[in-house]
Amino acid sequence: MRLTTAQALVRWLTAQRTELPDGREAPLFPGVFAIFGHGNVLALGNALEESRRALPVWRGHNEQGMALAAVGVAKATHRRQVGVATSSIGPGALNMVTAAGVAHANRLPLLLLPGDTFTSRAPDPVLQQVEHFGDPSTTVNDAFRAVSRYFDRVTRPEQLLNTLPQAARVLTDPADCGPVVLALPQDVQAESFDFPDALFAPVVHRPQRPRPDTRALAEATTALRGARRPLLVLGGGVRYSRAAGRAIRFAEQHAVPVTETTAGRTEVPHDHPLHAGPLGITGSASANALAARADVVLAVGTRLQDFTTASWTVFAPDVRIVSLNTARFDAVKHGALALVADADEGLRELTDALGDWRADADWAARAAEERGKWDAHVDGLRTPAGTPTYAQVVGVVNEESTPEDYVLTASGGLPGELIGGWRALGEATMDVEYGFSCMGYELAGAWGAAIARPDGVVTSLLGDGSYLMLNSELFSAAFAGHGFVAVVCDNDGYAVIHRLQTGNGGAGFNNLYDDVRTAHARPPRTDFAAHAAAMGCATFPVDDLGGLRAAYRRAREVAKTEHRPAVVVIRTHPSAWTEAGAWWEVGVPDVAHRPEITAAHDDVAAGKAKQIRYL
Repeated sequence: MRLTTAQALVRWLTAQRTELPDGREAPLFPGVFAIFGHGNVLALGNALEESRRALPVWRGHNEQGMALAAVGVAKATHRRQVGVATSSIGPGALNMVTAAGVAHANRLPLLLLPGDTFTSRAPDPVLQQVEHFGDPSTTVNDAFRAVSRYFDRVTRPEQLLNTLPQAARVLTDPADCGPVVLALPQDVQAESFDFPDALFAPVVHRPQRPRPDTRALAEATTALRGARRPLLVLGGGVRYSRAAGRAIRFAEQHAVPVTETTAGRTEVPHDHPLHAGPLGITGSASANALAARADVVLAVGTRLQDFTTASWTVFAPDVRIVSLNTARFDAVKHGALALVADADEGLRELTDALGDWRADADWAARAAEERGKWDAHVDGLRTPAGTPTYAQVVGVVNEESTPEDYVLTASGGLPGELIGGWRALGEATMDVEYGFSCMGYELAGAWGAAIARPDGVVTSLLGDGSYLMLNSELFSAAFAGHGFVAVVCDNDGYAVIHRLQTGNGGAGFNNLYDDVRTAHARPPRTDFAAHAAAMGCATFPVDDLGGLRAAYRRAREVAKTEHRPAVVVIRTHPSAWTEAGAWWEVGVPDVAHRPEITAAHDDVAAGKAKQIRYL
């Protein structure tokens, strides 16, 4: 079949299928986010236009934003579907590098198709080309190499026969999953080749479920049987394996308290008697109290990031970690006993191997007691008093949501409020992008989630700083007809970084607007409601929590019935936070002009003395 490189690529995309968690088949690539330029409009743009009925194309308005929307699709579908984004060469391509970083850090699939320079070099230097003086084969797309799991520059049409199966492997592999970048030179996109029909035969990609090695399973079983105070930590791998039910049955059969990481949030019902709460700095005092006493930790599907481990101070010094993970890279970290397997399969075999073994009954009772204290603490934080706080805003949204809804955030102080204070209503209904913590993901990712989850309401919570960082995809969503709710909490700047700055001895500087250099006695303020309205959104500015509740209810209706984003704006307190009582290692200078900073440096040294270093 004679096709151009671009036509063959698009036809291959439409032939790929996936098995959803409920067993139904669906397109592996449900759509393409595109901004066309001279580097992709003629060949790839034409190929996409030819297949527009089979492969929807959504026009973005910022390359980073639309690529983040593609990441949001993958997260909302539990890695069963993959978002695609294409740009022209040069600045458009480089704008997508950040989104690749988000996907890489979070182990999420993403297919990026940036245009590239001419392989012939006949017209060099072309528009938007950056010439490398010492290596003419280097283009700006090589910047993707650091943030891609698979990178290829396609320099001949027939190379697709080799590279497309590898791209599919990475995008669907539970261990190697991550961003794939196929750089497409402009001349090669337009060149043709006689492709075999077999390349375009429909393929259904089903999740692989590797089972644990029998010897490693025996070692893990022995370690758990010897535990008096075991703790189960559930990460994002539980979500992608759809293993939440298996994890809960494991906990119930063996009386093991359960905690969750950021990526594992909403896997366990909030009111489950063994649920100890989320773990770590942005988690809960209840889970952290149990972690400090646990003698064996079974970490499932988690890379144990610093916010989960409180920079490796949340666990007891003599704790034994058993790490069940599909990725050996993650399983062997921190001197853990590695059990390389799918979360669902691994938990099933561990449950069988442990038989009727159960942890001490008073340990489970301790978990319930600690969780009760934390719930009471959160109830107190949600009680209205003065200027609305993040915790109160989260509480209102939580109380008005349903099990079918989906909540999302990424940066600033809101991840801590959602992770620690949200009470799960439905399984896998939260996306806190706290792997890369990318400001701007909140609105763009919500667009992708709204495309992927037409049932229920997608709600994004974000601060004024994130809104100003990247908001163009509000218009993209409004234009395309995808509704979601955005709750903008305006607290006058980068409040959580101001907190970090002043909490470690620094003077308030360049974060809150009061500390930012300006020529104005009365600096201008952003009218977020007016701005969002100009982008085609419904807007609801409110002054208090009562107004917030009514506005949020109305915004939900508008998002579903008018098929456009609904933006709620509320002023919030800049320095009221939910504290989980855990430590975080940050780089505080040991020489500074402020004695408060050097004192904070001494506090860091004291914290580091408590760190567990396995390797």
